[in-house]
Amino acid sequence: MTAPARLASLDAFRGFTIAAMTLVNNPGDWSHLYSQLEHAHWHGWTFTDWIFPFFLFIGGVSMALSLGRLAAAGADKPTLLRKLAVRAAIIFLIGLALNLIPGFDLSTVRIPGVLQRIAICTLLAAPIVLYFSWRQQVLWIIGLLALYSVLMLRVPVPGIGAGVLEPGQDVGAWIDRLLLDGHLWPQSKTWDPEGLLSTIPALCSQLLGVLAGRWLLSSHSRTEQTVWMLLAGLALLWIGAVLDVVLMPINKSLWTPSFCLFMTGWALIVFSSFYWLLDANPHLPLRSAAARWSTPLIIYGMNALFIFAFSGLVSTMLGFIEVGGVTLAQRLYAQVSALGVSPVNSSLLYALLFNAAMFLLAWWMWRRKWFVKV
Repeated sequence: MTAPARLASLDAFRGFTIAAMTLVNNPGDWSHLYSQLEHAHWHGWTFTDWIFPFFLFIGGVSMALSLGRLAAAGADKPTLLRKLAVRAAIIFLIGLALNLIPGFDLSTVRIPGVLQRIAICTLLAAPIVLYFSWRQQVLWIIGLLALYSVLMLRVPVPGIGAGVLEPGQDVGAWIDRLLLDGHLWPQSKTWDPEGLLSTIPALCSQLLGVLAGRWLLSSHSRTEQTVWMLLAGLALLWIGAVLDVVLMPINKSLWTPSFCLFMTGWALIVFSSFYWLLDANPHLPLRSAAARWSTPLIIYGMNALFIFAFSGLVSTMLGFIEVGGVTLAQRLYAQVSALGVSPVNSSLLYALLFNAAMFLLAWWMWRRKWFVKV
């Protein structure tokens, strides 16, 4: 199989996801948010809960396409594994460095994180992608989700019991406390939304993206590829909704099987829409128009990892640096809130302005053809 030329749809989808992440991570006031711009408090889902699964799905698609190109160029599998391991290590260290800032306290630094989970999923997915057929990869996904379900529902937590899916009381939280006590999510200290055990179903989210990427490498027409991705997305939405009732609730922090499949369904639906508009649509005028309006997203998507890390760094420093006893973030937000709009809209406007600033940086880098790759 030969990988297709760079897909504008994948860059646009990646840009959409990084723009959404920048928006929801940087409100002016965390106590004034539209409900869809914050994570579900526990069970359930919101627009914000799309973002992390979308990143893993995109990582899986990109992995399938890039390995297809490298394999076509004659690279051997051990070499590819080493390259992916190095990439995973760099991403993990970037995430850990962001957690160290600004305190630089190794005794209390949070070890898990979004980039760390992406790195671990990349590292674990690599041999599965390189050494197993797509049918075997499907079996890996089913087996891993089944294993996770058994562990979550059947392994008793000391003093609590088995199958308790409340914050800090599940078996995954217990394992995190055993192995990472003192290095967990600061808001809880007793559990972590990117904990060790829930990385198993998160890996499945990436592997489902790999399967989508393999489908794009097939000889089927792009129209047929679009239709089947859309149908697969609808099917996964249905399966996820069923598992939400009969197995475990949709829950991002636990990355339950229902959450994994439900969010992959959304990822397929959104990505197939981008794919049809930007790469598969045979009607050239419409495809050209779609390319024009999606250009800002493509610009964002070309430097997604850099913007992810840099926006997190800027946000942290704005909340840390004080002038006259007031943080820079508070000073900036005071200017926005002085406009007289409602608190929730002031908070949203601040997030939009922050997003605009990050886009201007991405646009400046794009104009100079500076693309940060790992």
